[in-house]
Amino acid sequence: MRSAVLLLIAAAAWPAAAQVDPLIAGVIDATKAIDNHAHPLKYVAPGQPRDEDYDQLPCDAMETGPGPSRSRIENPEWIGVWRALYGYKYQDATPEHIKELVAAKEAAKREHGADYPAWVLDKMGIGTMLANRVAMGPGLNTPRFRWVPFGDALLVPLNNDGGKRKNTDYKWFYEHAGILLKRYLADVHLSAAPESLAEYLAQVVTPTLERQKREGAVALKFEAAYLRPLDFEPVLESEASRIYAKFVRGGEPPESEYRTLQNYLFFYIAREEGRLGVAIHFHSMPGCGDYFNQRGANPMLMEAAFNDPALRKTNFVIIHGGWPYTKEVAGLFQHPNVYADFSLQDFFLYPRALAAVLRDWLEAYPEKVLFGTDASTGPPELDWEQSGYIAARTARQALAAALTGMVNDGEVTRERAAEIARMVLRENAVKLYGLK
Repeated sequence: MRSAVLLLIAAAAWPAAAQVDPLIAGVIDATKAIDNHAHPLKYVAPGQPRDEDYDQLPCDAMETGPGPSRSRIENPEWIGVWRALYGYKYQDATPEHIKELVAAKEAAKREHGADYPAWVLDKMGIGTMLANRVAMGPGLNTPRFRWVPFGDALLVPLNNDGGKRKNTDYKWFYEHAGILLKRYLADVHLSAAPESLAEYLAQVVTPTLERQKREGAVALKFEAAYLRPLDFEPVLESEASRIYAKFVRGGEPPESEYRTLQNYLFFYIAREEGRLGVAIHFHSMPGCGDYFNQRGANPMLMEAAFNDPALRKTNFVIIHGGWPYTKEVAGLFQHPNVYADFSLQDFFLYPRALAAVLRDWLEAYPEKVLFGTDASTGPPELDWEQSGYIAARTARQALAAALTGMVNDGEVTRERAAEIARMVLRENAVKLYGLK
C-alpha cells in the first residue's frame, strides 16, 4: 500500500511539490484513505452480462456535450495514469495504442479475478470505498467496499409523465427512477404502490430502508437535483396523504402537488434514516445531461431539512461539496449534522483550485470535510479506475498544499496539520459512519 501511495505522489510532478511540508506529505502518504463517494464496477467474469447496477440514473448512454477539458482523452495526465495502472508504454493516445491499453486492462482483470476491484483501490491508495450503487456484487466486499443505495425512486410513486415531457434528460431519469421503484416494490412482494400513503410508508418505504441497513448500507443517496430543485420543505401528513390518494391509481398530478408529496416523503425518509443510524447523501454539483438545473443543486436550498428539529439525529453529506457554491458550504458546516466531501471536484479541478476550496473549509470546520473521488464508469480507457486514480492523486496534492499554506501562515501547527490530514482522508469518515 505504501508503495502505491508513493507512486501517486511521485507521479504528480506538480510545481508546488517542493513547497509541501515534508511532515504533512508523509502523513498523507501513509494514510489509507476512505473514499466517501464512488461508483465502482463489480467484477464481471468473461461471458457474463455487463454491470448495470453502478447507478440508478446512468449517464453513459445519454447524449451530452463534452465534459470539462480535464476529463477528455486529450488530457496528457491520462498517459501517466495508464502507465501506473496497466504498464502503458506510449506517449500518445492513438487508436492503435488505446486498443493495447484496453487489452492490458482486460488482462489485469483476468489475472486478479474477483480481487480486481480491491487491487484498483490499492493502486489508488484507498483502504475503503463507499460504493454508490443499486446493488453490490462480486468483488465489492466489506470491509474494502461499503454500500450506499439510492432513495430517489421512493419519492416518485405517482404518474411521472409530466416530468418526462420537460426534456430528454428528465424523461431518461424519471424512467430509470420508475424502474428502480418497481424493483423496490418487488422486494416487498408488491406489483404496485399501495392505496394509501400510510400503507406506502409502512409496506414499502420503511421496509426498504430497513432491508438496506441490514444488508450493510451506511448511507442513502439522493440524486434529486437531477429531477427537481433541492428546496425540500416540511409538509403536513394530511396534505401529503390527500395528494397520494388522489393520484395513486391514475391521473397526472400537477407539479406543485407532486413536489408537495415528494417533500413529505423526503422528510419521512430522513427521519427514518436518523432512527436507523444511516446518513443521507445528496448530489450537489453540475451533473450529466444537457438540461441540468445548476441553480436547483445549490445546497443552501436544503436548509429547511438541516434546521428541522425532528432531523437532528440525521446526518447529511453534501456530495461533491456543492461546487461551485463551495463558500456557502463552508457556512453550512455550522449546522451540527452537515458534512461535505469534495468528490468529483478532485477530478474536474486541478490541485491549485481544489486547494483553495479545501483551505476555506479546513479553516472553518476540518471535522466536517471528507475525502472522495466519484470514480465513475466511462469508456474502457477512461473508466472508474482511471478517473478515480486522477481524483485520488489530485486530492492528496491539494490537501498537502492547503495544509502547508495554513502552517506557513501560522494558522495551525505542523502537528495539527498532520492531524487534520488524517481526519480528512480517514478519521472523519470513521466517526461519521461508525466504521472500524
